[in-house]
Amino acid sequence: MVKAGIVGAAGYSGKELIRILNAHPDVDVVSLTDKQFIGAGIAEVFPEFLGQIDTVIEDFDVQDVSDLCDVVFLALPHGISCKYVPSLLDNGVRVIDISADYRLKDTGSYQKWYGLVHPDGANLKKAVYGLPELNREKIINTDLLANPGCYPTAILLGLLPVGKIGLNDTFIIADAKTGVSGGGRKPVLPFHFAECNESVRAYKTGVHSHTSEIEMILKDKISKDVSVLFSPHLVPMNRGILATIYIRYSGMDKDKILKTYESFYSDAPFVNVLKEGCLPSTKDVIGTNYCQIGLVFDERTGMMIVVSVIDNLIKGASGQAVQNMNLMFNLEETAGIK
Repeated sequence: MVKAGIVGAAGYSGKELIRILNAHPDVDVVSLTDKQFIGAGIAEVFPEFLGQIDTVIEDFDVQDVSDLCDVVFLALPHGISCKYVPSLLDNGVRVIDISADYRLKDTGSYQKWYGLVHPDGANLKKAVYGLPELNREKIINTDLLANPGCYPTAILLGLLPVGKIGLNDTFIIADAKTGVSGGGRKPVLPFHFAECNESVRAYKTGVHSHTSEIEMILKDKISKDVSVLFSPHLVPMNRGILATIYIRYSGMDKDKILKTYESFYSDAPFVNVLKEGCLPSTKDVIGTNYCQIGLVFDERTGMMIVVSVIDNLIKGASGQAVQNMNLMFNLEETAGIK
């Protein structure tokens, strides 16, 4: 059994990790820590676990957690994980970081997009970006896994096959909507019921920090010249992401494009490419680790429209983290999440 610890167990990602790992056939959750709820039983924080899990939440101590765990999931705010990762790695623990602390590849980009000085540049360069459909072999061999962001997961899965086709135009528009849980569990005014109910709001258009993550992967895998205009929106639902992506395809064979998408994901257990013209909705993937992708070709404008949907808390966070853990420990990739 893999012995796992969750740091930040009382957040939404932590909750989903507990739920998934508690039913995982090859994992024993031996440590739950969260500074806000020290001494409380996890069922006191999340009553749905009553009768299932009686683990008490403890304060986080690197040495204590290292002594217990083979792998630690860090479900912490940006700027916190990087303070603990070096010590955990030195103690022989494998780390899966759900924050953004190890996604970008240099400290300058991290400071530009997150406004923080990164204290661990050496491990930042070594961390593996944990999108299994892209980096499966690297994930298997890493001790430090940077779990992708929720928006980048949906958008990158919708775009990666384009690298096998080529682009007529390197300018991409990605319009995405997320449920309120994407803002985390901490009370923040824009996410209060009265603020977001019966309303759709665009925010951080063109300047969202996930833009850097999306462009980093696309520049490496598709074209050095690619640029993405990313426009996120908050919609009044609990969870889910729908990304609508616009790419110019004129002059390219649409049947070849569709076959390329199908072939690209033929061995990906959690990505489904729909028939041409069929578009997915968030309710199709809620509560699952799946991504569904639909393609529409608009001959009038020469644009290909890609619609990609995921559950932001599962494929966009905790489920993908478990998928990565399965690969890192040579377990069945779908174990606990299919």
